[in-house]
Amino acid sequence: MKNLIITRNSFLRRKRPNKSFKDFNFILWIIPSILFLLGGILIASIQRQVELSNWNPHLITGLIGIAIAFFVAQSPVDLIRKYLSPIYFLTILSLIAVLLFGTEAFGAQRWLSIGGINIQPSEIAKLTSILVLAGILDRNEFDNPSKLIKPLLVIFIPWILVFIQPDLGTSLVFGAVLLVMMYWSGMPFEWGLIFLSGIFTAIFSGVFKIILFLWIPFLGFLAYRSLPKKRLISLLVMLSQIAIAWMTPWLWTYALQDYQKDRLTLFLDPGKDPLGGGYHLIQSQIGIGSGHLLGTGLLQGQLTRLNFIPEQHTDFIFSALGEETGFLGTIFVVVSFSLLILRLLAIARTARTDFESLVVVGIASMFMFQVIVNVFMNIGLGPVTGIPLPFMSYGRTALIVNFISIGLCISVARRSLSLSKSL
Repeated sequence: MKNLIITRNSFLRRKRPNKSFKDFNFILWIIPSILFLLGGILIASIQRQVELSNWNPHLITGLIGIAIAFFVAQSPVDLIRKYLSPIYFLTILSLIAVLLFGTEAFGAQRWLSIGGINIQPSEIAKLTSILVLAGILDRNEFDNPSKLIKPLLVIFIPWILVFIQPDLGTSLVFGAVLLVMMYWSGMPFEWGLIFLSGIFTAIFSGVFKIILFLWIPFLGFLAYRSLPKKRLISLLVMLSQIAIAWMTPWLWTYALQDYQKDRLTLFLDPGKDPLGGGYHLIQSQIGIGSGHLLGTGLLQGQLTRLNFIPEQHTDFIFSALGEETGFLGTIFVVVSFSLLILRLLAIARTARTDFESLVVVGIASMFMFQVIVNVFMNIGLGPVTGIPLPFMSYGRTALIVNFISIGLCISVARRSLSLSKSL
């Protein structure tokens, strides 16, 4: 049992970075900067026949983001703690404002127009939730399930407000960040599996109902093994899973809109609706495949130039990358993101405080989840969820938030380095 419980102290007792690793913070500056510039080139290519291209706003926003990141990197992250409550409150108010009088586009109401500039509060809410969760989990010990209530509530409020915009993709990020941060702070592995079990129960109830006869008792066993009041909690867990299995068909029929159903199922066979819900997936795969090993060259993609994928500069920019830079270009981007995330995890392990460690690991999980889901979506291995590719997809609010996140991580790394020098 103890081997399955990861505590904060077990991470914070890791060795401080050695001298050869101290100067590697350039990774946090160089990789995001390269990715954002590459994204600008791809946006220019995608929209080179459009009179008002978005590559220029992308470039300006990115440069502003780098400047803000530099400023944030000079300030200790712990200074934010005293302002977490008002920041969270203002974020929730902005999400409510979006629902009341937000700007609508493409069937969703996700933006606030301020001075002629559209701001997407859901992107800000992701970072705000990470900071608030870090403040809560820093003082949390998972000695009983009641300790889950507060972090779950903190995430649930922005999650539901984002989900009903509707923005299914961004709402999924909240769940991924919550699970990783709770696991990092010491939540037992079994609790995490039970927490996620509802998703698998819903899938099994719609596709493989026979598996439920093994799956639900297995969850009851995990609850009995890892939770207090073993018999009662085990029974409640199994009853909740039965309720989820019973409600899933109703939720599928009445709670999801038709386009959301298509996004969740058509990736399995986009040819069922090649001119409708499966169109983006098919064209994305064709574009990536046409790039072969080296690609057609930047600004030279023919499928990209002809706008076969509407709004390709946002969620499907990876397909333009595949066409114009080929397999090697896509591998370069995936490896770059991998190095960035690994560096963030290294910083989280050597952070001076638990709060700083949790902030960094939350940001790392946010980036990791978005990259995996976006890439899988573009190559046809996952549903279309509307999640952008960090630093590369067009989105001014997202780009600013991403660079602020990098600035926070650099601040933590600098403080950790100064501590190691004093030891």
